[in-house]
Amino acid sequence: MAYTTINKSTDYFNTKLYTGNGSTNAQTGVGFQPDWLWVKCRSDANGHQLFDALRTTYSLSSNESANEANRASDGFTSLDSDGFTMNGSGSGGSTNVNGRTYAAWNWKAGTGAGSSNTDGSINTTSTSVNSSAGFSISTYTGYGGASTVGHGLGAVPKMIIVKKRSGSSYDESWYVYHQALGNTHALSLNSTGASSDVNVWNDTTPTSSVFSVGNDSTNRSGNLFVAYCFAEKTGYSKFGSYTGNGNADGTFVYTGFKPAYIMYKNSSETGGHWQVYDNKRNPSNLADNVLRPNLSNAEGDGDTDESIDILSNGFKCRGFSNNNNNKSGVTYIYMAIGQSLVGSNNVPCTAR
Repeated sequence: MAYTTINKSTDYFNTKLYTGNGSTNAQTGVGFQPDWLWVKCRSDANGHQLFDALRTTYSLSSNESANEANRASDGFTSLDSDGFTMNGSGSGGSTNVNGRTYAAWNWKAGTGAGSSNTDGSINTTSTSVNSSAGFSISTYTGYGGASTVGHGLGAVPKMIIVKKRSGSSYDESWYVYHQALGNTHALSLNSTGASSDVNVWNDTTPTSSVFSVGNDSTNRSGNLFVAYCFAEKTGYSKFGSYTGNGNADGTFVYTGFKPAYIMYKNSSETGGHWQVYDNKRNPSNLADNVLRPNLSNAEGDGDTDESIDILSNGFKCRGFSNNNNNKSGVTYIYMAIGQSLVGSNNVPCTAR
């Protein structure tokens, strides 16, 4: 088995924990310029804020369907060579209130704002690609009807997240494609709904060069969109599904590496929240500090009903009394990002 040579998770992904100060707040130590920055307040109920290098100072909230908003004057300054800088308290206290604690998930894409990709029937405004880590960001303007958009990965995406950024229409949700759901179904990042049969992907599986968009939700004419695309890299990222067993000795999910970040969702029943764990907020097991992309809630702590173990080669569910992570017979989709099982330095990942 060929592994992706990534010696540590901070090469292409890193979680940064920080405390707000209500003023200029430069955070360093990420290890790279974060081309995608996802910030969530841990200590209080404030909305998620998602920034990227293509949209500069504009943010989107994963727990809302609203269009993007410019945060240059109330919470965001820049993406820097080794981190990011906040200013003020942020919209609704979402990024930098004095004394509040935050988690920032950072991904490395390409260099700067990227360039237009012309592989699809829609030319992207810009696409920033990191083929080593299997991650790209694209912005594009909707054309209307069935179309294709180039993602630049050179590999088939296993997961795609698309959000409309502008305009007013009947549907402004976040749409998530996952290979385990197939090309006819999607999940919404801002809801607890089960996967539904929709035409947002034009019932077409992505290829190594493009993904398909099928209606106004992902391709409304004249509206602006952003797409985050993920290809799987053996030893670094995994996108799959598992079935809950309803037991405290829960389902084990093999990833082939020690996860640094895990996000999963009940895809077969309505009512399950999106769940996020990482190795900085959860440095030891049980991992029970959960944040939910579809909610503005503060971080959950100590809820064994929704806890997991983060292991050297995957993760294991421990909760079982609700449908968020291990209900018997329920299907869950997940994405996991971490470090290589054995890197070029021949150092293996050790158990926690």
